[in-house]
Amino acid sequence: MPFISNTDKQLSEMLQACGVEKFEDLISNIPSKFLSLGKCKMGASYSELEIIRRMGKLAGKNDVDFNSFLGAGLYDHFIPAAVDHIISRPEFLTAYTPYQAEVSQGTLQYIYEYQSLICELTGMEISNAGMYDAASATAEAIMMAVRKTKKNKAFVSETIHPNYLAVIKAYTEGEGIEIVTIPEKKGCTDVSELEKLIDDNTAGVVVQTPNFYGIIEDAFAIKKIVHSSKKALFITAVDPISLAVLNSPDEYNADIVIGEGQALGNNLNFGGPLFGFFATSNKLARVMPGRIVGATLDVDGKIAYVLTLQAREQHIRRAKATSNICSSDQLLSLAACVYLSLLGKEGLKEVATQSTTKAHYLAEEISKIAGFSLKYEQPFFKEFVIKTPVSAEFINKELLKKNIFAGVDLKTFGKDDNQLLIAVTEKKTKQDLDALISALKVVNNG
Repeated sequence: MPFISNTDKQLSEMLQACGVEKFEDLISNIPSKFLSLGKCKMGASYSELEIIRRMGKLAGKNDVDFNSFLGAGLYDHFIPAAVDHIISRPEFLTAYTPYQAEVSQGTLQYIYEYQSLICELTGMEISNAGMYDAASATAEAIMMAVRKTKKNKAFVSETIHPNYLAVIKAYTEGEGIEIVTIPEKKGCTDVSELEKLIDDNTAGVVVQTPNFYGIIEDAFAIKKIVHSSKKALFITAVDPISLAVLNSPDEYNADIVIGEGQALGNNLNFGGPLFGFFATSNKLARVMPGRIVGATLDVDGKIAYVLTLQAREQHIRRAKATSNICSSDQLLSLAACVYLSLLGKEGLKEVATQSTTKAHYLAEEISKIAGFSLKYEQPFFKEFVIKTPVSAEFINKELLKKNIFAGVDLKTFGKDDNQLLIAVTEKKTKQDLDALISALKVVNNG
């Protein structure tokens, strides 16, 4: 956006309207040690073109090409240019919740298409229009299970993302829902412990696969235990990219499927905004949170799209509403819709295959370095944990000097100091992978 300066007269009028004499009066409450008055002045006067060049040069100092292996729930997948081009169109970029179906047919149509794609991806029968993120979607899934089963206990695997667990506890606090964690064993959900813990008061069991460590859980074994309990629902949190090559949730009879949709055509943006996807079976549709767009025929027999089953507190049922989601992450789900449409089944499979193959190559080569080894000897998708000979914090600091983000220090999630969670996507070249391997060798020798 271009900058057009104000005249002295305009500045004076604005200050007068604010009830102050000078600009400094507006920031008088800020301690002087935090002010840098005068330090940002550019000196002599410049033309607009000269200013653009000068500011562009300064901004260029921030444009550093990092070789990043960060993951832990958010992933740097390739996004075709058409995605941002389409979602930047004003009719999409400025759209809000489509309450008036008669004037929102375009928005409703792409939401309907998004829902259809999520159903095809997960194998489930019905999807809502999206949630805030995977963490809140997981919590909403538990509350949905409680509503459906009339039970008040939920089991959550310790191998789920720690942030998801924190949000679950925040959501369910005060709701009379008991959250019980299932212990982990060698990086996986301890199936034998779940079998001992589950009872007839269980509303649902939550398992993430691939889990927080990138390990693929035995969903078939877990499903068998969950469905042996009276009424209990099996809730799975999944990586949408993984579904191109792994079993879809319907194959292991998941009841509710949720996940983080960021990987589907959305940029990292320093951690947000995000959107969660949420899918289930038709028999659970009436207790599902959020919006659902349905297709019908108008009076002329033409296809029309409408919001349906929207039992939200703003509309009907009030205290019995299944959701209080008011804001819309629809622009992000549109990006996912465009992304999936562009890649298709084979394209998504290629993304998943390349990510997996490159992750396994990197894990194998790092394990050859003295002092480094895989933390878990379990099948993994595109992310894995490495045991390091020195602290992961030290490794990250040293490799940042080479513009490499080596991975996520698991100490930040309460794990041991010497654990590094490394993620690989299809964007990584062999040179990128080898650069990390070489840098880790140098750190180890140093």
